[in-house]
Amino acid sequence: MATNLALDPVLLDRALAVSGQSTKKAAVTLALQEFIARREQRGLLDLVGTLEWDDSFDYKAQRSRA
Repeated sequence: MATNLALDPVLLDRALAVSGQSTKKAAVTLALQEFIARREQRGLLDLVGTLEWDDSFDYKAQRSRA
């Protein structure tokens, strides 16, 4: 899908430099992928402390092959 965007040229040049990508399209695609990954990781952090643990669960017993 072709899309025209007015991007900050300084930011785009910096993205090209730090990403090592050879094209603007590749640099922007990588930046979007990393942005999405970070936002999805943030959602996982919201789960910290919300799980209830079963103190009676014996994980070592689950390892036995008997």
